[in-house]
Amino acid sequence: MKLKKENILVVDDDYDMLEVLGRNLKAFDFHVYRASAVVEAIDILRTTEIHLLITDLQMPGINGIELLKYVSEHFPTIPKLVITGFPSIEGAVDALKSGALDYMTKPFTKEELKKAVEKSLDSKPIPTQSPSEKSKTSSGNVYAGIVGSSTPIQNLIEVIERVKDNRATILISGESGTGKELVARAIHYKGAFAANPFIAVNCGAIPENLLESELFGYVKGAFTGALETRKGFFQAAAGGTIFLDEIASASHTVQTRLLRVLQEKEVQMVGSRTAEKISLRIIAATNLDLVEMVENNRFREDLYYRLNVVDIKTPALREHMEDLPEILDVFLKKYGLEYDKPNVSLSEQAMQVLSRHHWPGNVRELENVVQRAIILCKNQIGMAELPDYLKYPTPKEKNGLKPLKEVEKDHILKILASVGNNKTKAAEILQIDRKTLREKLK
Repeated sequence: MKLKKENILVVDDDYDMLEVLGRNLKAFDFHVYRASAVVEAIDILRTTEIHLLITDLQMPGINGIELLKYVSEHFPTIPKLVITGFPSIEGAVDALKSGALDYMTKPFTKEELKKAVEKSLDSKPIPTQSPSEKSKTSSGNVYAGIVGSSTPIQNLIEVIERVKDNRATILISGESGTGKELVARAIHYKGAFAANPFIAVNCGAIPENLLESELFGYVKGAFTGALETRKGFFQAAAGGTIFLDEIASASHTVQTRLLRVLQEKEVQMVGSRTAEKISLRIIAATNLDLVEMVENNRFREDLYYRLNVVDIKTPALREHMEDLPEILDVFLKKYGLEYDKPNVSLSEQAMQVLSRHHWPGNVRELENVVQRAIILCKNQIGMAELPDYLKYPTPKEKNGLKPLKEVEKDHILKILASVGNNKTKAAEILQIDRKTLREKLK
């Protein structure tokens, strides 16, 4: 029997289990969405029409029981199937009380999974409101995790809608903290290839001497330590999307290899003499000015134009401050759930302070501030829970003017505070390297 094609969300912190479940469910002709944490699962539920939830119980942070309760409350029409590697009568009872229709113990066979899925879908209640409508009313103006109804955000969503169903190469540019990876995920998961892999690679986080082999893979004996043939991120993303964040940090060698991938649609593993054809979508992102880097011979001009088939600019938070209340509402709900404070609110005075801030670290800075405030507060975020750099703006000097050295010092310290004293992120926002930042801090 061939099952109907439905959207199934699988939640498990075991990546191998996610892969096995995804492969088996796709063999049954389902669309599969994967999440390795509850918070990630909730984001998918808010933005995607899901017909069945399959979740593990034992997960770090928020566990599967809490997810079941959340879905039962906010998405009551979605049937829920529980899987666990730590079976117990108490766990089964808790799962069923929280809304699960069935309970499976690992390991299980492909046929057992099929029967459990059929049973759960057959038990789905008749909805009084469609899942997409329910998601829309419960999440407000949210599109694949992108929050807001302002003109800059609506323009951004319009571009995503135009490019999501083709494999055109895309370059996303914007300041740090503006959600470039969020946009890349929206393009993938809202598009025609959503059921295929989405692989995110931070080119700045992988040492330069390893980036090439990590991206393209390598054959056994290609270099010292290559004890086996191993595929790279490009092969893992076949059929789907590879997201290359911080593309500006890629070496000239890697840039040359990337250019070949874009031109020839093929990947050659390090140490191999042959290349393999590959079909995927490449999305690159940068917070630096690649045009300036091209002019200074720090980035290949031909690669820049190959990447820049579609150019998407993520707006800075200060450019759409009218969306601040909606973004705050999303973060309050997200971290309220994570820290077991579901009814936390924001005082009027605190809201005024957040509204007047310039947000050089953008939405990421705002998220850090809200997360910290929720950890510190009881039921309401007030002035006491906000960091000092927000509450006490640096007073202006005589005639409103300050020496350049003081302006630079204040700006650097404010950026550091906004990213929790993370010097790497601060250097990215300031568009200087860590060494320069260290010298300035001295």
